[in-house]
Amino acid sequence: YCLGSGLSWEPRSRAVEQVHLRCTEGSLEWMYPARALRVVLEPNLSSAWHTTVCIKPASDFQGASIYVERAGQLHLVVSEVEGAQLHQVSCFSAHTPQRVALFLQASPQRDISRRTASFQYELLSNQSAAGPDFKKMALVEAMCRPCDNVELLMAICSSDFVVKGSIRNVSHDSENHMSQVDVNVQKVYRQKNRIFQQDEASGEWRGPIRTLLQCKVKKGGGDFLFTGNEHFGEAWLGCAPRFEDFMFVYRAARERGANPCEFQLN
Repeated sequence: YCLGSGLSWEPRSRAVEQVHLRCTEGSLEWMYPARALRVVLEPNLSSAWHTTVCIKPASDFQGASIYVERAGQLHLVVSEVEGAQLHQVSCFSAHTPQRVALFLQASPQRDISRRTASFQYELLSNQSAAGPDFKKMALVEAMCRPCDNVELLMAICSSDFVVKGSIRNVSHDSENHMSQVDVNVQKVYRQKNRIFQQDEASGEWRGPIRTLLQCKVKKGGGDFLFTGNEHFGEAWLGCAPRFEDFMFVYRAARERGANPCEFQLN
């Protein structure tokens, strides 16, 4: 987490303030934006797989626009108007995996009223990217195609969340190209954060899972095993087989000694 203010800068200086962020995910809050701020993402894990950057502006994003530097040129990622209205996730491919430079340009203003340009960021692996056009995708790790058995067995080992449940409702947001699956949860095997929680009134466990609109998710009956990863505090759908199909695949793999991790069946 990085916090800064444009009020602390030397008024006559024309230099661009620069900060270095060394985590693969985090957030930045720039209060009273003035002039420009250069943000260099330099994760300590210099893995060549981290080649996609996703940014989510805060709902009160104001006072600046965000650009990405490429070959000495600035390309607009989030404008002040779009950031304030949509605050949706924008993704783009990084040409140099170990170092990504963002440029925040403060908007002209006459008064000194409180404005805050804040956003969350994540550096993602592109191994499961569904296509080359990252800009139009909400999150590159959301997959529409069904997982094969190997991917499913790996998903229960490495996903941020693994829950058994049924689909309560599916809603679609065509403007932001998102769908949301509301899940009635029977069992939480794993979750990174408390996205799936118990409803105080009914006592039922519930939680929302997001995916891309293009996946055309529909409400289906029966129990599923929902797996996926968390991005910006939200659960994003990965593999989601019917529970009985998962049980068949897992038991067969365990008999062969081919299961990559032990899974609690009871």
